[in-house]
Amino acid sequence: MTDYERSRTMPALPEPVLDEAAGPGRLDAWMPRDLHVRAEGPPAAAVRGEHDGPDGPALLRMEWGTREDGRHAGWLQVAGLDGGTSRVTVHLSCPDGDSAPPAETVERQLDEGLARLEEQVRLRVDSGG
Repeated sequence: MTDYERSRTMPALPEPVLDEAAGPGRLDAWMPRDLHVRAEGPPAAAVRGEHDGPDGPALLRMEWGTREDGRHAGWLQVAGLDGGTSRVTVHLSCPDGDSAPPAETVERQLDEGLARLEEQVRLRVDSGG
């Protein structure tokens, strides 16, 4: 198995970052151009206990993968940081390491994708959305 992982700081709290990343029809806007994703069903859920204390830094995560053959799998995690920013980590796994693309190519594509996501988040925050 070959794994790839990249991270980037985003200029927003975790919830709007995950909304932007996982929103229906938004995955293709930031994911690597060679990977096409279409959301089927609700992309996220939130849980809070009735007697929980004050909100703290959040950690949100979404996962994806091909159902039939397991050729593509990955996850995106958004962790809250101080100062109203978030750290986004995206991870891709290719079970067949022999046919996996070169690491430099995938890491470049992930960096480009995270840069596109950061721009979308910045536009959303700047527009008050």
